[in-house]
Amino acid sequence: MENMPRNPATDLDPRTTRPAEEHATDVAPSAEILSAGAPPVGGGIWHGSPDLGRANEMSAASAIGHLGIEFTELGVSHLIGRMPVDHRTCQPFGILHGGASVLLAESLVSCAATFVAAPGKACVGMEINANHLRPVTSGWVTGTARPISLGRRSQVWEVRIVDGRGRLVCISLCTMAVIDAP
Repeated sequence: MENMPRNPATDLDPRTTRPAEEHATDVAPSAEILSAGAPPVGGGIWHGSPDLGRANEMSAASAIGHLGIEFTELGVSHLIGRMPVDHRTCQPFGILHGGASVLLAESLVSCAATFVAAPGKACVGMEINANHLRPVTSGWVTGTARPISLGRRSQVWEVRIVDGRGRLVCISLCTMAVIDAP
């Protein structure tokens, strides 16, 4: 990999590592972002052709859909989703429930890890932690999941959740185990 041409505009976050036999695919800047509803596209760290519309469909009847979480954007090496701050996601004092933030973070990572997993592999959560930094009482929060390490047996992801004004609300780390698909 040391001899591979590098493109800072499209390469992974410099903190991200991959096993020697894996690599990130360069993607033209015009194809860096896929919004929900757009046709599936491959490239970046993703295997195959991830489909955000299908991911949202599959999530609709689960806790993800019940809390109003939507996967909204797929970049070369990140996945973005959002969640409303309303009666479903607030605690009795009227502020965003920390557990809802954790559910948003784990939902983003689970979806992203699935998109990264090689054919015949699946990803399951091993550990998650979260630091809640700012209260939110209304609007939407948006989370961005980025890989820190993409190994053959485990993945580590960081999720930054911000409020509608771009202020950091929560930061989370999630470790996923890569297993043989059932």
